[in-house]
Amino acid sequence: MDFQPWWLIFVPLLFALGWIAARVDFRQMLSETRSLPKSYFKGLNFLLNEEPDRAIDAFVEVAKLDPETTELHFALGSLFRRRGEMERAIRVHQSLLSRSDLAQADREAAQHELAQDFLKAGMLDRAEQAFEAVLDTRFAVPAVRALIRIYESVHDWPRAIESVKRLRALVDEPVPQLVHYHCEIAAAAMATKPPLIDQAEQALDAADNAARELRKGNGSVASEVRIAILRAKLAALQGSSEGERKYLVAVLDIAPAYASLVAAEVLECYRKLGQAAEGLELLREHYARHPSLDVFNVVFREIRSQQGYRPAWAFAREALRAQPSLLGLDRLLEVELAEGENRPLDYAALESNAGQAGQGEAHALPSAVLEIAAGADFSLLRSIIHRHTQRLDRYACQTCGFEARHFYWQCPGCNSWETYQPRRLEEIRQ
Repeated sequence: MDFQPWWLIFVPLLFALGWIAARVDFRQMLSETRSLPKSYFKGLNFLLNEEPDRAIDAFVEVAKLDPETTELHFALGSLFRRRGEMERAIRVHQSLLSRSDLAQADREAAQHELAQDFLKAGMLDRAEQAFEAVLDTRFAVPAVRALIRIYESVHDWPRAIESVKRLRALVDEPVPQLVHYHCEIAAAAMATKPPLIDQAEQALDAADNAARELRKGNGSVASEVRIAILRAKLAALQGSSEGERKYLVAVLDIAPAYASLVAAEVLECYRKLGQAAEGLELLREHYARHPSLDVFNVVFREIRSQQGYRPAWAFAREALRAQPSLLGLDRLLEVELAEGENRPLDYAALESNAGQAGQGEAHALPSAVLEIAAGADFSLLRSIIHRHTQRLDRYACQTCGFEARHFYWQCPGCNSWETYQPRRLEEIRQ
């Protein structure tokens, strides 16, 4: 198609239309700016001057005059909560809920935000009520999860279990801590006087069912270990040493790393059955396959009790050579001191053991070294070693790093479940 000169008429026409559109947009922007209430600018000014209390009052006034500022309040409330200014966050969200003209969706969102404010402020009763108020809204899933955390923190295990059931009705996902809720109920039932045997059995059966469901999705072995330990304790309360032994030995089979939690109980159970020597041999073989500090300590003490200090020290020397450990040395020195045997070592026996450990090679210790060992002061040695091992004689949470002298199924620091390894810090760092 050939170019026609009259088409040039459209060029100035297009420029004119663009100029008109720009003028209209600019006027609209000015109109909207003038329509903003003065309280809005006062609030911004207070925020810039770091006067958040007066800023909140100003923005509350804006909300009364202009319902379009709802999102501003949500942003302010979240900001204050992140900064830990819980009183201010609560005031912001309560001011939103006090509005009669607030849309239902925004009212539900404000209720959920307020519940989170109460939870972070530690006001658990009010947080529970606030989360329950949104259970029938689009915030049902996060609300149920929050209720589970609340019931965990107050150890209300039955209600925590009910909340888990509600959560699983909403979303199809495993809840590993459900096993531990039932275990907590069983442990509490066995701790009463007299023990509530039937209640403990029912709780452990429920824990077994929950663990079986988790097993389908490659669940953790830690929960099964805890169930076995509690089953053993229940059998002991019922006077069944055979049943107790069965469950304790099962722990050694299904989770060798957790032997440190049951080694002393295994040995005591065998002793009650009149089979202390068999129990010692079982643990000694287990230690040879799966060395751990606590099993070493139990085996050393029992050899010391059954066979005397020379075989015990021979075992300790061989074990510490294979698995060097200051904590292990600290433990065996503690045993010698507790036995009241703060005597010089038989260095002739030490020399003989050293030669045997060398498998036929000449490994006899120099006489000066043997004399020093023979005259060693166990109390002095132990005090020096113990000072350096205190920081290593702890369990640590793999999630938050919280260290504790005792093993916990739930971390006291971050409240995570099954985050403690059944090994001391020294063993982990080797």
